[in-house]
Amino acid sequence: MPLTILFSDSRSSELDIERTVTGPDAVLINPQKLRFDAIDLSAWESCDGIITARVPIDAAVIPHLKRTRIVVRNGVGFDIVDLKACGDAGIAVCNVPDYGTTEVADTAIAMMLAFARGTAALDAALHADLKGGWTHTHNVTARRLRGACFGVIGLGRIGTAAALRARAFGMQVAFYDPFLPNGAELAFGFTRAGSLAELLGLADVVTIHAPLTDETRAMINAAAVAAMKPGAYLINTARGPICDTAALLEGLKSGKLAAVGLDVLPREPATLDDPIVAAWHANEPWLRGRMLLNPHAGFFSPDAFADLRRKAIETAYYYLRDGKLANCVNAEYLQRRR
Repeated sequence: MPLTILFSDSRSSELDIERTVTGPDAVLINPQKLRFDAIDLSAWESCDGIITARVPIDAAVIPHLKRTRIVVRNGVGFDIVDLKACGDAGIAVCNVPDYGTTEVADTAIAMMLAFARGTAALDAALHADLKGGWTHTHNVTARRLRGACFGVIGLGRIGTAAALRARAFGMQVAFYDPFLPNGAELAFGFTRAGSLAELLGLADVVTIHAPLTDETRAMINAAAVAAMKPGAYLINTARGPICDTAALLEGLKSGKLAAVGLDVLPREPATLDDPIVAAWHANEPWLRGRMLLNPHAGFFSPDAFADLRRKAIETAYYYLRDGKLANCVNAEYLQRRR
């Protein structure tokens, strides 16, 4: 009997990359829906594996997964999947942690450079007034990066890639990551902060590369902003809910934060209900040139997207076919069940 893999919200109608991996040995179901209840129940009940990007795999879904042995989150983050409930049901949950590492790191660096050199602000000023904008004064966040401290929250794959790029600009690198084994700082020659507050007090640029967990949700709040160096940049290319955007807005208003770059928001897509988005969208004079907003696109390049699709299907298919489990993020719950 062929294996059946359900793409709960696939972005490709062809699945050509995926079929080069499985060949004729698997049935790939691709309903292209964005809700659990929009997909025929029989598809959920009959699938051996699921690849999901946006459809949550939670209490509404898991009781119907009668044959499912693996769920692959089509991306790095896996907060839309109930890890424990899947583990209790004997379902492995995996992610794709290495498809857009360089792209996300590049995005964080690009935002830092845009603030330091004013490229976006100066371009916008010239568009608004070609003659009057012909001045450096619209770069309100300019600073020298050489010798400044680049602070990384989460020194995993992406955080490390961003840190190495920053060091190439002559920056000093510090990081906070309580889950990293002792000695990692020695291998890289970075400074390790013992607490988040310590890192925030050191860094001229703070870049977030941590997963969304109970511990990291709203980690950057009013207290965190207060602990930051005056005039620091804050960049988030990880997960939106890690930052309390109200705290970021107050930090910008007070001048505590020189600039904020966001590729992610607590609620996506962006709406004007979020005051920081409203202020940015209105191009408030006090905020002009001090904030960059991207549509959660830091992961994307055509190469990265092809890698994502290939790696996701390989993870699901090789486990179902050979029992080879890669990038499992709920192993502790699977082990308890066994």
